[in-house]
Amino acid sequence: MIPNPGDPAGIIRFNFCTVERTSPIKSMTQEAKSTTSSRKKTPPPPARPGSHSSTATGPVFTHYQAAVQLVQQGKYEKAIVAFEKVLPSAPPEIVERCKMYISTCRRQLDKEGLAFLTPGERYDYAVSQINAGDFEEAANQLKGILADDPRADFAFYGLALLYSITGKTQDCLDSLSQAIELNPKNRLQARSDNDFQSMVDDPRFTELLYPELP
Repeated sequence: MIPNPGDPAGIIRFNFCTVERTSPIKSMTQEAKSTTSSRKKTPPPPARPGSHSSTATGPVFTHYQAAVQLVQQGKYEKAIVAFEKVLPSAPPEIVERCKMYISTCRRQLDKEGLAFLTPGERYDYAVSQINAGDFEEAANQLKGILADDPRADFAFYGLALLYSITGKTQDCLDSLSQAIELNPKNRLQARSDNDFQSMVDDPRFTELLYPELP
């Protein structure tokens, strides 16, 4: 031990440090607890809303699957209409898939030259084009139906819808008048059809739908 210069000569001081001894049993118990806690599994995070697991069931997914089957069967016109119906209530991931399939169906129809088996299929395709905003293509298909069958009241009704949406008031009135003349049931349908919203303030439209009013 080195002498401290400040102490009286000949006196040597010793510093003792106290060592705390841990019980072997207590140490082993703490180690066991530490090991056990380190082995605990972290619970999996809850599924996020809108995840695939939350959309794998339910009516929306059922309709989506039915539309996919139509694609697989080569019924592209019907598939487009089915996907269009799914879009408004579908979650984001299903919406993206629907849009992808709709594009695929349209490409297939282009390749096949739009060969429709029935006027009904052609009409469904025209409606899908209205929903997609391709009004020119929709008008061409509806007029094509009338070229084959001038008494196809549903085609006149479809044109009336198209003209209402595009703001062609007189064309809408003319087409709807033809549709009602060929089939009076179209009058009742038009009364509750929201696609004629742009026409409700026109007195000629009201007179056409409610001829019994004074």
